[in-house]
Amino acid sequence: MKKEQIQENGMDRRGFLKRTALAGAALCIVPALEKVNAAEKVISDRQKSLNTGMPSLAALHDTRTLGSGKAAFQVSVMGFGCMGLNHNRSWHPDRKQEIALIHEAVERGVTLFDTAESYGYHVNEKLVGEALKGYTDRVFVSSKFGHKFVNGVQVRTEENSTPQNIRQVCENSLRNLGVETLGIFYQHRIDPNTPIEVVAETCGELIKEGKILHWGMCEVNVNTIRSAHKVCPVTVIQSEYHFMHHSVEENGVLALCEELGIGFVPYSPLNRGFLGGMINEYTQFDPKNDNRQTLPRFQPDTIRANYRIVEVLNAFGRTRGITPAQVALAWLINKRPFIVPIPGTTKLSHLEENLRAADIRFTPEEMQELEAAVAAIPVVGSRYDALQESKIQK
Repeated sequence: MKKEQIQENGMDRRGFLKRTALAGAALCIVPALEKVNAAEKVISDRQKSLNTGMPSLAALHDTRTLGSGKAAFQVSVMGFGCMGLNHNRSWHPDRKQEIALIHEAVERGVTLFDTAESYGYHVNEKLVGEALKGYTDRVFVSSKFGHKFVNGVQVRTEENSTPQNIRQVCENSLRNLGVETLGIFYQHRIDPNTPIEVVAETCGELIKEGKILHWGMCEVNVNTIRSAHKVCPVTVIQSEYHFMHHSVEENGVLALCEELGIGFVPYSPLNRGFLGGMINEYTQFDPKNDNRQTLPRFQPDTIRANYRIVEVLNAFGRTRGITPAQVALAWLINKRPFIVPIPGTTKLSHLEENLRAADIRFTPEEMQELEAAVAAIPVVGSRYDALQESKIQK
């Protein structure tokens, strides 16, 4: 139902969501299906128009379900991480080009876009909001709360997930993005001073109020997930996960997601671009806008040592006609049916490359071969500095 039709019937979209929730229906099912169907139609129409014998453009053909039951959320098999459009990834194109890139992602079937208030305090949200204006009937946007800011400056030694701050960040995100409802609202990092049960209860209230469809958490352990899930069903966990960092396999988080029917969204699925093979020991990072220069794993000596892993991916992909980045993304998609990676890029060529990875299927034998080859090479250097690492639950 279009927004104008809803208003003619005497209530806006948020009011409609509230009434639906009070009636006991599953929030998001109807709008989610409408958006998925719209995206599928775009893909179908594009594919029909390309049946001319010419090579087709990359597009997403499949969807995946994050969460289960009333917390289920259907999205494209791959999302788009928006942070690097302006924050922590060195140089980037101008705003017009970045907006055009997001439009291209939408047209090629991406339905999940990931941002946060902290990606250049409100800057990334406003950019994404501008880019998705007119497309919000076809896509979902996820954002995050939990960092502490004072006068727009992040207090890096503290977090803030008090109910008051969660609600304030939610209102800011809705306004910045120009939407009435967030697809997913994540706790960015755990707040040791606010019980996770309080966080879950607050997010549950926001769901009932129609301000968010689903909620999730980033970089948390199995105990936190279980405690939160009992209060308000968690739709998705977002944590770093790729060939050079797979702690979620070792600490039980991935297995718990499978047990409880919770989706999993790996951020930095290409290890901040490294697994794409375009970074080497001579790469220069913008000192004013790139956190990689501060990370132990991105120093010249560690880059040199870890590049052996890229060569493994390159060797594996060469005989199959795929790139190292496609090997890394396809591995994640083949790993579990509830995994939806969110690679980011500022280049159309990389968007094309990433989306094609969604169509790649590996046999169990290929997965074992690939994992064994990577495991034989030790990863050198920590992924974060000590302060950032202290905020990750083990």
